[in-house]
Amino acid sequence: MSTATEQRTFDSLNPVTGAVVGTHPVHDAAAVRAAVAAAGPAAEWWAGLGWDERRRRLLDYKAVITRDIARIVTMIHEETGKPKADATLEVILTITHLDWAARNARKVLGPRRVSPGMVGLNIAATLEYLPLGVVGVIGPWNYPMFTPMGSIAYALAAGNAVVFKPSELTPGVGALLAELFAESVPEHPVFRTVTGLGETGAALAADPGVKKIAFTGSTATAKRVMAACAENLTPMVAECGGKDALIVDVDADLPAAADAALWGAMSNAGQTCVGVERVYVVDAVYDDFMRELTGRAEKVRAGEDYGPITMPQQIDVIRRHIDAAVANGKAVLGGPESVRPPYVDPVIVEDVPEDSPAIREETFGPTVTVKRVADAEEALERANASAYGLAGTVFSGDRRRAMDLARRMRTGMTAINSVISFASIPALPFGGLGDSGFGRIHGADGLREFARPKGVSRQRFALPGMNLTSFTRGQAELDRLVKLVSFLHGRRRR
Repeated sequence: MSTATEQRTFDSLNPVTGAVVGTHPVHDAAAVRAAVAAAGPAAEWWAGLGWDERRRRLLDYKAVITRDIARIVTMIHEETGKPKADATLEVILTITHLDWAARNARKVLGPRRVSPGMVGLNIAATLEYLPLGVVGVIGPWNYPMFTPMGSIAYALAAGNAVVFKPSELTPGVGALLAELFAESVPEHPVFRTVTGLGETGAALAADPGVKKIAFTGSTATAKRVMAACAENLTPMVAECGGKDALIVDVDADLPAAADAALWGAMSNAGQTCVGVERVYVVDAVYDDFMRELTGRAEKVRAGEDYGPITMPQQIDVIRRHIDAAVANGKAVLGGPESVRPPYVDPVIVEDVPEDSPAIREETFGPTVTVKRVADAEEALERANASAYGLAGTVFSGDRRRAMDLARRMRTGMTAINSVISFASIPALPFGGLGDSGFGRIHGADGLREFARPKGVSRQRFALPGMNLTSFTRGQAELDRLVKLVSFLHGRRRR
């Protein structure tokens, strides 16, 4: 690293006390280039280990993380302010995803034969997914382990090296993840963390040695990262948050729906990209649902059941949304007085106009709007009337209708009679559409996101009288081909 880089540092702070949690270097463009350059040969070495050895190393990394759960939980708690119980759940979910990625990478990405079809009868065809090289990951602060590891673990399992730029609010978590990985893979810098502010992430996105960027953050920042990637035609997967809706149907289990809506809206102080920010309730059960929701919400305490607002400037957004919602709707619980930095108490507002920023923009705080609708179809229409398209929830006692609503919800993921459950299932892909981004992490799609498909065709024998890719080809050969294609594909289906 350059001398200038070594002289520049920044502190990560506890958002509750303001105490310094740790001091970290600001890695400038030169330092990022050095990290990426070192990761190139490391990627070749890591890919050369093969499936079995990478699997063994990643499972060992999983064991190291499991051994150090308490240490990681403490770091997450100190840098984000979230309760240790929530940080523990975050680490455990990460462990399950790392385990799945390690155990399934070969099955998903490894070589396999594919059918060449009748025209290619003499050809053997294989498909495999090869590593990209160096993957850059730019992570968020709200789930500083679980979210970036949803890219890091899958990229590593696919055979890539990773350079990780964590949020400037949670650099200690990022540094610790790379430090623990080195215990299982000490030979080369296969997984390295660079710390710093926005300039560090920009340098990573713009580095031509990076073959893909995985970004999590705001839509506005994603556009800037995309612009940097465009200079080198670097592909990108982007997860940019959401404005997720929960639908309560006429035959829903109302206590369960209220409990899920409350957790989805208030857990992690509402700082969850797939958290519940809008609830649409069928008229026939609206009053009963609201009694359940408010009765439970009155018992939830900021600073006890969930932590502070980790990013101080988000307070202004939350305050603006609450003010707009209360001005045009009805506050059922809390209001502008709920904002008491660094905490925000639970806020529930009903009858908020659909053009309100509290409905249209991501709030990222412990607030939720609730709206009465005529039926589930109206609820779905309103849920889908958003620029975002990340996740959603349906509560219904009718399994068939619930599945139909879930499929038609304009989101990447939908949970039925539960909340955010898809995130805990490693085999399911995670990602959105519209302003929520594109591409997928987790599952088989997440593994393929960090690999490139490679097709190989091998002629096993020559077909007599059918050499179609030669200037010696005659009309008779074409006539035989037309007859074959007509026989196979010329019959109309009625």
